Amino acid sequence: MLNDDVSSGGGEPPSPPSFESLKEFRSAGRGPWAQVADSDWNDWRWQIRHRITTLEQLERMLPALTPEERAGTVLVDAKLSMGITPYFFNLIDRSDPLCPVRRQVVPRLEETDTAPWELTDPCGEDRHSPVPGLVHRYPDRVLFLVTDRCASYCRYCTRSRLVSNATGYDFHPDFERQLDYIAGTPQVRDVLLSGGDPLLFSDDKLEHLLSRLRAIPHVEFLRIGTRIPIFLPQRITPDLCGMLRRFHPVFVSIHSNHPRELTLEAREALGRLADAGIPLGNQSVLLRGINDSLEIMRAHVQKLLLCRVRPYYLYQCDLIAGSAHFRTSVQKGLEIIEGLRGYTTGYAVPTFAIDAPGGGGKVPVSPDYVLSRNAERVVIRNYEGKIFEYPEALDCTAPCRAGRGAQPDWD
Repeated sequence: MLNDDVSSGGGEPPSPPSFESLKEFRSAGRGPWAQVADSDWNDWRWQIRHRITTLEQLERMLPALTPEERAGTVLVDAKLSMGITPYFFNLIDRSDPLCPVRRQVVPRLEETDTAPWELTDPCGEDRHSPVPGLVHRYPDRVLFLVTDRCASYCRYCTRSRLVSNATGYDFHPDFERQLDYIAGTPQVRDVLLSGGDPLLFSDDKLEHLLSRLRAIPHVEFLRIGTRIPIFLPQRITPDLCGMLRRFHPVFVSIHSNHPRELTLEAREALGRLADAGIPLGNQSVLLRGINDSLEIMRAHVQKLLLCRVRPYYLYQCDLIAGSAHFRTSVQKGLEIIEGLRGYTTGYAVPTFAIDAPGGGGKVPVSPDYVLSRNAERVVIRNYEGKIFEYPEALDCTAPCRAGRGAQPDWD
């Protein structure tokens, strides 16, 4: 089992994060692909062709498959296909059904249960879609959906109605209509490519799409949402990075949830993107039993910074149908954010957000640091629980009653 990079606590200094190499894991004869040639293993197309997609493959790779996993793999294929790259599969602890990597990609029977408040389209994207494959919810930016395919499929996927086409959504993006809408909407200055995963496109296809977008005068910068550096770091080639840097400013948002996902290979892939001048941010989903502890989250965000990735968002799990077994309370997320603030660098503290059900957009949620406020002062507390006052409206033209250089008397 790979190192989770989680300290044992007890007041001892945390051990420095380590980056396990799956190449060394395979070289030691471990894992079902130990005998595969490096030339194949490092070929991202080979990885895609050899994904685990069927129950038969899964049973062969996971002899201790649980009844819940077996039933889930049979029953949920009509909701969201299973797909796991060999690289990412090697991160799974095959002896532990509660392995945080395993639970993210191996189906479970619980996915067939739908709570009354869960939704097929929890973020209301279809309601804000002026043309197929384009979501325009915020005034100055659009979400450009380019494909319904991913390298691996997250079992809590917000777009499971669309991704993998298991539900028969029959997603067919019309790039010309999408591009025409953007070109005809001058307030759009920010385009986020997502899906599915845009980095599954060939370099040539992605370059063509980026060229078309960059030719629109009012599009100021481009973003790509991807989990490829985590699921398939072999795809982040020098050629891809060289192509992307031609379209700056380009931002890339990755999706990592647990420190175990940040291997040496992932770190090197992210480094190639960073070396190409691409700002990197991470978006995590708060998942019960996977990353819903302060200890794991602190290890994760600090390891992200070592990968030159800024923790950007921590999302409360969306109300996607069949995701109740993943969902934590909102209070749990607030406790984690409060436990990070002041105890690690501010660069490591993501914004905790709820995507308002039905299409209300991202709403940031923070611990209560403002205790009271009126026209004269704000009463605040810091990460240690100490209380402070700050003047809200101080008349700088009047002499301070406390005397020059002294603290004013606000009483």
